[in-house]
Amino acid sequence: MSTMTSTGSTGSSSSHSVRTEAGRGRGLRLTGMTWLVWRQHRAAYWTLLVAAAITVAVIVYQRQQMITYLDGYGYPHLKSGWEDKFDGSPLSLAGRLLGFLPVLIGVFLGAPLLAGDLESGTAKLVNAQSASRVRWLTTKLGVTALVVVVCTTAVSVAFTWWWSPVKSSLSAIDWAGPDGFDNSGPVPVALTLLTIVGGVAIGMLLRRTLLSMVVTLGFAVIVQLVWSHFRMSLGNIVTLTSEKGVGDGTFPSVPSGAYVADQSYLTASGDLIGTGSCTEATAKATTACLDKAHVVGWAIKYIPISQMSSMQWLGAAILLALTAGIAAFVILWGRKRLV
Repeated sequence: MSTMTSTGSTGSSSSHSVRTEAGRGRGLRLTGMTWLVWRQHRAAYWTLLVAAAITVAVIVYQRQQMITYLDGYGYPHLKSGWEDKFDGSPLSLAGRLLGFLPVLIGVFLGAPLLAGDLESGTAKLVNAQSASRVRWLTTKLGVTALVVVVCTTAVSVAFTWWWSPVKSSLSAIDWAGPDGFDNSGPVPVALTLLTIVGGVAIGMLLRRTLLSMVVTLGFAVIVQLVWSHFRMSLGNIVTLTSEKGVGDGTFPSVPSGAYVADQSYLTASGDLIGTGSCTEATAKATTACLDKAHVVGWAIKYIPISQMSSMQWLGAAILLALTAGIAAFVILWGRKRLV
């Protein structure tokens, strides 16, 4: 009797232990809809994660090479002459390559995210299950956005760290251009999310993977073009004037690293005229033209580099607001018309 009782007790204890261990194992894994979405797109997610890790590793190596050079000129307090032999080509190349990432990720991950399920019929299978369409859509968008944010944030932080010691110098890359502005701070995260979610919406509407990828490519290019035109309007223009004439040595000195938006002639009455208005065949004729217009100096409009961070956050907020609007459209449309 006692033996049987002991055995039963031991069996119960072992069974409880097995259930506990199994419960612990399940607790460490994705479950439900999150697991389904991850498993379905794990190849794309892991590709992004591995690519981001490799990119960060390359950036860390390149920065170490740059710092080794700058140490010879007293970094962080750089002495004059460091720009003479500085090789900014790795930074420039990295900036150009990273600029393609929002487009590529939007085309190869965003566009097929829903279009593939709609084209293959997987969406109908999911719709037949107990999980709602809204839950499926939000999980798809949420998991994908999380992976994209992690990857783009890591790359952006690494690139910003690499570029920061020489950011104010044009010997590296221009902060106002796409290579610098669009690959540092919050901008690459926001641009990539907008392209991704836009691709998801396009795929949901077109329901064909290849067609959706082509249209998303066009959408991503348009986003880049509009953004490049809009980018510098985020800053506050500062106007610097001088009244020392327009001869040699009279051009006003703008702060280091400033983006010059425009330069004009300043007249005695305070009006501004374009520098092309007195481009004559001879120097004497040009001088006569300037005297006739009563030109007394220069007017320079510029944006200091100190505004870069605030411009990036303002631009990122606008891009994220657009992304949220498109995501809301995807969920509201998909709730009733997805299948």
